[in-house]
Amino acid sequence: MKPVPNEVVEKQLEWRYATKVFDSAKVIPEADWKTLERALVLTPSSFGLQPWKFFVVTDPAKRALLKPASWGQSQIVDASHLVVFAIRKNLSVSDIERFVARTAEVRGTTVESLESYKQMMVGSLTNPSIDINAWASRQVYIALGFFMATAAMLGIDACPIEGFEPAKYDEILGLPALGYGASVVAAAGYRSSTDKYATLAKVRFKAEDVIAHI
Repeated sequence: MKPVPNEVVEKQLEWRYATKVFDSAKVIPEADWKTLERALVLTPSSFGLQPWKFFVVTDPAKRALLKPASWGQSQIVDASHLVVFAIRKNLSVSDIERFVARTAEVRGTTVESLESYKQMMVGSLTNPSIDINAWASRQVYIALGFFMATAAMLGIDACPIEGFEPAKYDEILGLPALGYGASVVAAAGYRSSTDKYATLAKVRFKAEDVIAHI
């Protein structure tokens, strides 16, 4: 497989920004959206457990309800797509068993042969010192990063959103009944020509200030 040239990767990462104003008339093509969804599916996670679910909110009425619970941010309703990154709340042994069963299915082996792997995960994640929901929240941010980087490579704008009320999102989307809780949100689509932030210089510390070689 031919890798993407370094200069292309850097150019796209320089191009992206947290889009504040989306062009509501522009919709992400289906093929590109499927690639973004595939990026979510392929996101790595600790143990491979994938303690999450990604809710793509397409219903305009739902998105209108979510806007007031998002500090009134216009991206919620104007972006082509809206994704709610939710964690699996109170991950349990049954969730680990489900993952082990999937591993056996995909790799053509038996559940029994994975028993030591299962017990290792159970021992780690049922440790009283671990806040399992906090752990899952950290995992889901890996998916957010994959999503945003993939969007940039495709020339699609995205905006990560932490400015929202998780409890209200959970209520509006019915997440508690499904065993999930909203952790972070991302809007995706195409920037509006009226978004003044699109032309601002990207502010980052110098490489030597944030990267140390030891």
